[in-house]
Amino acid sequence: MSNVRVRFAPSPTGPLHIGGVRTALFNYLFAKKHGGTFVLRIEDTDQNRFVEGAEDYIVKSMEWLNIPFDESPAKPGQFGPYRQSERKAMYKQYADQLVAEGKAYYAFDTAEQLDTHRKDHEANGKTFIYNWHNREKGRLVNSLVLSEEDVKAKIDAGEDYVIRFKSPQDETLVLQDIIRGEIKIDTNILDDKVLFKSDGMPTYHLANIVDDHLMKISHVIRGEEWLPSLALHYLLYDAFGWDAPEFAHLPLILKPTGKGKLSKRDGDKLGFPVFPLEWNDSKTNDVSRGYNEDGYFPEAVVNFLAFLGWNPGTEQEIFSLDELVNAFDLKKVNKAGARFDPDKTKWFNHQYMQVQSNAGLAEAFKNSTSELADIDINYIEMVIDLVKERATFVSDFWDLTHFFFAAPKEFDAKALKKAIKDDTKQLLEELVTVVEQADDSSKETLQTAIKGWITSKEIGFGKVMMPLRVALVGALQGPDVFDIMFMIGKAESLKRIQNLIEA
Repeated sequence: MSNVRVRFAPSPTGPLHIGGVRTALFNYLFAKKHGGTFVLRIEDTDQNRFVEGAEDYIVKSMEWLNIPFDESPAKPGQFGPYRQSERKAMYKQYADQLVAEGKAYYAFDTAEQLDTHRKDHEANGKTFIYNWHNREKGRLVNSLVLSEEDVKAKIDAGEDYVIRFKSPQDETLVLQDIIRGEIKIDTNILDDKVLFKSDGMPTYHLANIVDDHLMKISHVIRGEEWLPSLALHYLLYDAFGWDAPEFAHLPLILKPTGKGKLSKRDGDKLGFPVFPLEWNDSKTNDVSRGYNEDGYFPEAVVNFLAFLGWNPGTEQEIFSLDELVNAFDLKKVNKAGARFDPDKTKWFNHQYMQVQSNAGLAEAFKNSTSELADIDINYIEMVIDLVKERATFVSDFWDLTHFFFAAPKEFDAKALKKAIKDDTKQLLEELVTVVEQADDSSKETLQTAIKGWITSKEIGFGKVMMPLRVALVGALQGPDVFDIMFMIGKAESLKRIQNLIEA
């Protein structure tokens, strides 16, 4: 496959939803798989919905995920500009071309007039569609029924108008989608979409087609919500006499229940993010959580997003970005919606936790916890090595390790009830002597001394090891007891055993 060019074309109307991230990821994987080019194009023709900072958020999100663009507003190639608002001047000529060729027309209907038509249809149990069945019957005000002089007079007088596409009548379109196969559309059900708005800006449909053609986009990989626009886009390519790109429409990302499209509200309700980075809404002052701030590794986010709608056909689940590129195939993308599973996202993060460097995790842990400000980073790194297999996020480390940095201030009641027996105080007092005399140069020497003493006493290990763990940790949890004793040292271990004896 040669000259593959794909684009991710978000609108800067708010934060980038993970559905959009998944679309960007699949475009990137496809491009790199075929040695192609991955383009970012900002589709900002809808100035009414433009949100300050949204474009920057999109770029920063992709940078955090380590999914680089080959061409973008910040990295222009030979097909710029890469913001539609900066391409505004070129769209009108294409709309005018279609009008001149009889493939589009001027429509002067006001919003009030159109609303009246809709209500009339609804009163008769019908749906109003602006297309072949009514566009030339005189009730609608357009250049198909007005004389050239009247059209010119209206335009010269500054009357608002839009340019509508003239959809064909009595045709069956046979369209192809890489994921969904053959799709047939009856053109009689299509409405005459607006291509150019009265504010002088193109609609998504016109700008999208013109830009994809001029930027030589070979494949359009986008969300399922754009399927209803596929027929119009094919018709526009045909109207201009251009070769259409290949299309692939990705399945929706569904709520955890499997019913309906995943939304921010679902994340708020169930306690998980739906945005890559935290988003601060300047209008409402609402703060939406992000995967980054929640402690997810970007590689884990990329990995779990890849599996939302795609399956490699093997048992492998953990993929690096390069491995995803090599394995990716649009034909292995499912048609059905992909259910979002918050627990599975945590599972992916846990897997990536295990391959992080202890040094990097220790640095992140120290920076996130004020109690560690004066603790040696090398010591923290050794502690991390003991517990990271139990952790999913860096934020889990304090609960898993606090006893390595400070003696327990209280003892868990259930643990005391389970561990403390009538002879426990006497055994711990004897244990103090054993520990004082033990070689503490390694975990193994401590273990040999204490286990040897327990064996010589001919008592169950639990009678000593459970209260010893409670003394060191404050509860019946944590890594190996002898790892803890070696790490905190003999003096601190004796102090904690004595604290339990006195308690």
